[in-house]
Amino acid sequence: MKPNKTFILVAIGILGTAATIVLVVRARHLRPRSITIEGAVIQRDADARKEVPIPGATVTLSDRASSATTTSTASGYFRVTVHKQVWPRETLHLAFSAPGYHPLDMELKLGLRAHLKQLFIAEMKPVTAPVATVAHRPPILVSNVLIRYTVNYATETNVGAVTKTFQVDNQGNVPCKGQSLCSPDGNWRASRGSITLDAGAGNLLHNVRVSCIAGPCPFTRIESKGMNHVGQTAVVSAIDWSDTATFLVEAEVFQKMIASGVRESYPVIYGSDLHFTLPPTAEGPSIDANINGTPIVFPLGTGLYMDWATCTSESGPNSATMYQCELKPGYHF
Repeated sequence: MKPNKTFILVAIGILGTAATIVLVVRARHLRPRSITIEGAVIQRDADARKEVPIPGATVTLSDRASSATTTSTASGYFRVTVHKQVWPRETLHLAFSAPGYHPLDMELKLGLRAHLKQLFIAEMKPVTAPVATVAHRPPILVSNVLIRYTVNYATETNVGAVTKTFQVDNQGNVPCKGQSLCSPDGNWRASRGSITLDAGAGNLLHNVRVSCIAGPCPFTRIESKGMNHVGQTAVVSAIDWSDTATFLVEAEVFQKMIASGVRESYPVIYGSDLHFTLPPTAEGPSIDANINGTPIVFPLGTGLYMDWATCTSESGPNSATMYQCELKPGYHF
C-alpha cells in the first residue's frame, strides 16, 4: 500500500474517533435534566436595614421553548425549577415582578454550572408613589405599636399543707450481735419506721421535712432519700437505736393548674414595614396602635386585615410565626 494512502486512512480513523467522542459528549449534555434556581426577593435600598423581603413576587424562569413560574414567600424566598434540554452556552431568563416595584430581569449562562448553584438575590426598586395620591389629606400617624397575645402554661398553686406523726419502736441498750440493722457504730440493735404522705389526686407534695420531737432523739437518724422528690406521694423513714422515738412530718400541697397570661412585645419598624414573631403557643394575637392619637386594638384573625397596613405571615424556625406588615398609602410611622 502506498504511504500516502495509508496516511489518509489513518487520518480518517482519527477523525471518526474524534467525531464519536464529540457526539457522545454532546449527547450527554443534551439529556433532559432539571435546572433549579433559588434565592430571595428584597427591596432595593442603600440602607441594608430597609431591604425588607417582598412577598408574593412573581418569579419566572424561561428559555426560548419552556418556562416555569413561582411566587416568593413571606420571607422573600423563591425556588423555581424548569425541565429542559441543555445546550452549551445557552442563556436562561429570570424575571421578577411585584406590585409597587419596577420589573427586574436577570440572565443566566447554562455553561457555568457553579453559577447556577449560587443563591440569587433579586433587589427590586420600589415605584415612587405620586404625591397626588395622598395629597387630598394629611398623612395619618401610626404610633405606639404594641403586639399583644396570650399563652397557656402549667402552674402550681399552694392549696394547703399536710402534717403527720409516726413512731419508731425500739428498746435501748440491746446489743446488735450481727443483726441486719444496727446503730452507726455497730453496737446496738436498731429499728426502722416509716410513713407515707399522699397529697391526693392531681396534687403534689413540696418541701417535705421531718424532725424528731420526742424520745431519745440524739440516737435517731432520719433517712432523707426521696424527701426532695416532688410527687403525689412521699415516703419518710427514720432509724432508732435507743428507746422509742416520735417524729413529725410536714409538707406543702400544691395543685397543678393551667393558667393564661398576657404577653406584650414591640415590633421592629424599618421604613414603612414592621416585623414581629410570635411563639407557637401564642393565642389571640392583636396589634395595639394609636391612629392619629386614638388607641385602637386590631385583632390578627385568619385574614390579617387592617385598614392601615397589609400583613402577611409565614412559619419560621421552631414553629414560630413570622409577621410582616406594610403600611398602606396615606399612613406613616
